[in-house]
Amino acid sequence: MLIISATATLLIVIATVLPLLKHTHWVVRGMDFPRLQIASFAMGLLIVEFIFLDLQRPIAALLIATTTLCFCWQLWWILPYTLIWPKEVKAANVLDLNSQLSVITANVLKTNRNSDALIDIVAAYRPDILVTLESDTWWQNRLKVLEVDMPYSVKCPLDNLYGMHVYSRLPFSEEKISYLVEKDIPSIHLALELRTGDKVRMHFVHPAPPSPTENAESTERDAELITIARSIAETAQAVIVTGDLNDVAWSATTRLFRKISGLLDPRVGRGMFNTFHAAYPFLRWPLDHIFHSSHFTVKNIQRLPSMGSDHFPLFTLLVFNPAVEGSQKGLAANHVDHAQAKAVSEEKGVRKQDVPTPNK
Repeated sequence: MLIISATATLLIVIATVLPLLKHTHWVVRGMDFPRLQIASFAMGLLIVEFIFLDLQRPIAALLIATTTLCFCWQLWWILPYTLIWPKEVKAANVLDLNSQLSVITANVLKTNRNSDALIDIVAAYRPDILVTLESDTWWQNRLKVLEVDMPYSVKCPLDNLYGMHVYSRLPFSEEKISYLVEKDIPSIHLALELRTGDKVRMHFVHPAPPSPTENAESTERDAELITIARSIAETAQAVIVTGDLNDVAWSATTRLFRKISGLLDPRVGRGMFNTFHAAYPFLRWPLDHIFHSSHFTVKNIQRLPSMGSDHFPLFTLLVFNPAVEGSQKGLAANHVDHAQAKAVSEEKGVRKQDVPTPNK
């Protein structure tokens, strides 16, 4: 049992220490994802160690102390995405329907052919905005029925798992499809007009993940996210960023994105809303995100039913309420964060000026 415990503790230590190396290789960055699973494994191991090890032996005390330290470190990252943490975004108390904005973010999985499930979800929740990811020409043709109620759209069908479509009930302008970092990975940017007449600057993103089948390192993903964050930091406009970031909410990259952009995460204090992987309940983490400026409060956020994809859709209902802008704060950036962000975004030759910035 001592050998088993020591081996298990070593594995937990490796999984915990790897992300501290700040290396961009996919193996290192991949350890950002399963923090909940690692913490759960560490908790189970602690129970086993207390029951079966001889607590009088120094080696047992060392193993327990090491496992406890790793467990606490993993908890530090994921606790903000639990109900025990203070909410970062206030609950909406404004009842004006014209101030509401609802968004469904859906990675449809290109090979998934259950388009009727997504159409039924849209009919049930009636979002103002639907963004689909991994959508190709087949999906574009199948979703054409949505254009009766959602007449405004931006379409970028691709066969490489990075197609993207935006459908809207609300009018928008200055729409643009950009390829900020990689020539075959698009993002969509536009200025949405709310029912109140106010404008919201919206960015829809789906950067490629660090993985053995895509990019060996996370530099491309990180550069796209941080470049968008740097462009947002210089505006006083209302802003929303949503999409499949191929990154978890608690990673160092996403935290840096939040620090630099100044955007809020409505999940903090409300839950993880794990959207991937739909088929494996014990291997899930939050890959689909929505971040917004402090102009908004939250009326509802929920993970929607499966639609045949490896992702669940994410539904968010925000309320535009500039009166609360000064009372909502996210993560603060210091000079080290700004220097790191500049280095990350410019490593791939992309500048914050390259991000489309719809006018107010």
